[in-house]
Amino acid sequence: MSELPNSLEDAIAQSRIATQAALADGYTRLQVEFLFPELKFMPVAEQFLPLFAEYDSRLKVFFADAGGAALARRDWPDVPFKISDIGTGRATAVGSKIQPEDEIFLFIAPTSVEVPQMEKLCQEIGDRPLVMLNPRLEDAGAIGIGYAARQVRERFINTIESCYYLRPVDDQTAVFRCYPGLWEVWVETDGEYQKIAELPKRPSGDELDFILMKETQTETNAAPAKKPNIFKGLQRFLKALSS
Repeated sequence: MSELPNSLEDAIAQSRIATQAALADGYTRLQVEFLFPELKFMPVAEQFLPLFAEYDSRLKVFFADAGGAALARRDWPDVPFKISDIGTGRATAVGSKIQPEDEIFLFIAPTSVEVPQMEKLCQEIGDRPLVMLNPRLEDAGAIGIGYAARQVRERFINTIESCYYLRPVDDQTAVFRCYPGLWEVWVETDGEYQKIAELPKRPSGDELDFILMKETQTETNAAPAKKPNIFKGLQRFLKALSS
């Protein structure tokens, strides 16, 4: 059973183990999500990439656009894997991005804008495994996303297994999932986090509100004193990473 991590570094280490376990169990479309504001995805990606060390040049890493891919090539000049971009170009260009020798794929921070092109890429990838690191695929407010595109996004998203998920809802509540475990809700009580619920699927906003309301009703009227919690520590860790 996985415990809530105490730092972003711990969380990334957990996510590598969870991803490896899901791949070993035969999952081929996975996502890993660290849902913190202003998270810099490049330092996170650097710590996540050792998971793929055995694949060497058979790994292909995709960024959302050509600019992101160019920056990665500049910052990672000696990596053995290939770096490309998802792009939003014509479908005729898709085939050239996926080669027969590519065995596994990492998509770094793709957004809802790239979903139609990602779906085309995934058709080319077929049954080969892919991992999405910190995707933002469900932004319903994205400009230019109409009904047809939303249908594509929903159809595509439903094929992806979330093997690691960590989101602080507020200073005292977190939603957590570490494969093969269930989805969990954690709440701070007296300075320590305690698991208050396990669910087979990610809780919706209404489900989370109900869980927290139920938990509040079982607590005593005396409010515990506020103490430092792990997510404040995580925010400090994030600032250190991005400085």
